[in-house]
This record gives sequence, C-alpha cells and structure tokens, in this order.
Amino acid sequence: MALLIQRNPTRAVKIGTCTIGAGHAITVQSMTATPTQDVAATVAQVNDLAEAGADLVRIAVDSRRDAAALAAIRASVRANLSVDLQENYRLAAVVAPYVDEVRYNPGHLYHHESEKPWQDKVRYLADVAAAHDCALRVGVNCGSVDPAQAVRFDRSDRLGPMLASALEHCELLDRLGFTRYCVSLKDSDPWQVVEVNRRFAAARPDVPLHLGVTEAGLPPEGVIKTRIAFEQLISRGIGDTIRVSLTVPNHRKREEIEAGRQILADIAAGRVRSVVDYGLHTLNIISCPSCSRVENEAFVELAEQVRDLTAYARDHKLTIAVMGCRVNGPGETDDADLGLWCGPHYVNLKRGAETLGAFGYDAILPRLKQELDRLIAERTAGAGG
Repeated sequence: MALLIQRNPTRAVKIGTCTIGAGHAITVQSMTATPTQDVAATVAQVNDLAEAGADLVRIAVDSRRDAAALAAIRASVRANLSVDLQENYRLAAVVAPYVDEVRYNPGHLYHHESEKPWQDKVRYLADVAAAHDCALRVGVNCGSVDPAQAVRFDRSDRLGPMLASALEHCELLDRLGFTRYCVSLKDSDPWQVVEVNRRFAAARPDVPLHLGVTEAGLPPEGVIKTRIAFEQLISRGIGDTIRVSLTVPNHRKREEIEAGRQILADIAAGRVRSVVDYGLHTLNIISCPSCSRVENEAFVELAEQVRDLTAYARDHKLTIAVMGCRVNGPGETDDADLGLWCGPHYVNLKRGAETLGAFGYDAILPRLKQELDRLIAERTAGAGG
C-alpha cells in the first residue's frame, strides 16, 4: 500500500528547468567526480548522470582555472548545473553565468578576506545569484561548521551549531529579499541527519530541504545508511531534493541516481523497512563520495581496502572515516575514532582530532591496523577493568 505523505508546505524554488518545493516531485541530484579542468571527462560524466535521470548535477570549483573550464562544460551539456563553491566565494561572479544554482558552505566563508563580515559575503552571493537567474543552496556540513557558531555550543553538541548556522543564513537572505534558496544539513550519521533536518523543518517549514547523508560510504552500506535517513524524513513530509553520496569509481557515479530513484519509489509505494538503531554496537566505516575535489583516485580503492582490512573488528563500536580531500577531510575526521584523509601522494592518519602522521598509499594500511589493534586493546582493557 502506498504511503499517504503530507509534504511540508515549502515554497517553490526554480533551479533551471526543475522546481523544488511546493509539492513538486522530489528531485534527485549527484556530483561530478572528474577533475573539473578535464572538460571532456566532466562533460561525459554530466551527460551520463543526466541520462541516468539526474535532475541536477553539481560541479566543484576551487580555482579560476576550474571556473574557466565550467564555461566550456556548460556549452556541451544540457543538464541543470549547480556549482559547489569551495573556499573562494568571489568565484561566484565568474561561474554564475553558466549554472542554475550556486551552493556555498557557511563554514567556508571565513577562509578568504577573513576580516570582512560574513554577512557582506552572503549579500554579494545573493546579488550575484539574482543578477544571473540562479538559485542558492546554503550547505551546512557537520565537519566544516561555521566557527562563530561552533564556539557558542558545547563540543559534544554536533547539531546545535549546524542548526543555528542554517537558520541565521536563512534569516539574512530573507532580510535581503532573496528567497530563491534551499538548505542542506548533512552528517555522516543517518540519525543525526534525521534529527537536525526534523528540527530545521519545524522551525522553517517554508524552506525547501536538500537531503543527504554525507560520507555515506561504499555500497551497499552507504545506500542503507541513506535509506534510513530518507525513510524517516520523507515519510514525515520533509525533503524536496536528495542525493545518495557513495564512494564509487567515476564510471559508476550513476549508481547514486539509480539508488536515489529506487529509494523514492520504495517510499512512495510503502516499501519501507523496520528501522533499527543503526551501528550502535558495531564498527562503522564512513567515506565521502567520490567528487572532483579528490586529488588521487586511489582514494576509492583505499576505502574498499579499509573495509576489507577491518572486517575482523566488525563487532567493536568504533568509527573509521576515510575522506578523499583536504577541503572537508581534516574537520570531518575529528569525530571518528580513526580517520584518514587523502592527499595527492600521502594519506593523513588521525586518532580523533590528533594527527598521527602522513603515510604513503602503500604504507597506510599496516599503520591503520596497528592503531586499530591498539584502540581495541585499550577499550577491551578498560571494559574489563
């Protein structure tokens, strides 16, 4: 039997040829994993994702060379495009003519022109978006939250800073008269995603929400984590556009679209699972989706190797994070028991927020196992004492 879902009364936001919110069909997104400056490869991936049913494809831009490549990409694709601004918010003016949505992270607005108030930067982004007929997405991530909000909350409170940051940016955009925006609040824990989005939707039921579990990881586990969050939220009428973030090789990126479509179809048909408390007493491996920020494609293979290597520890309540880039990697590994974030030539190993060193791709696995064994021994001894 199909579920009768009363959708949240969000306003309509037009993004290219699709519209989210206001009862429109929930759209499905993905993000390119090819280097943005490799125009041919990026065009091929955008077209492949569109062919798989993507309503919107996001492309990361981290430099003026990336921005220049975007113009050539736009000329060769018909898909709706979103640009993922990294740390240089001023690139918005360069890329906005070629995209339908500009996504910015409030926590990254402090990296350039740190002396300038973030409110001025958001005003700039809103002006650019309005001038070029673009929507905005305010993208709040657990691992790169606004530092001004983070200091207002206890370190153990993961959701408070995220929620406060999102609401603060919505309030400013409203005051500026720019309402063509949506919000995303993402975490690697599906239950945290459910809770923070539930709170936001209660406070701002008018704002369309983009749903996703960041660093969901390898399939099938990554699909299961995401399904848990989506079932809980969409069945409550929360969510207007989605992305399934999977760690897969470039040629398999369309699996994100296929998984998203399948989850939506199952929810609509009432084929939802009895959701258990995810990962409460077991090993949890999180890994970020392959995207154009990844500086070494060996990252995907490394994530698979980590999963295989650590299978013996499956009954231990530990979290291992495998991140693919320097943008979100350092921050988003802080909450893991063991974290790896990958550079072009080295993998940085962390234990919580402590950095243990950088190791070659051929040397990281034995070092990871050493730390994992040490951690298990410490916790076993502690439990026995």
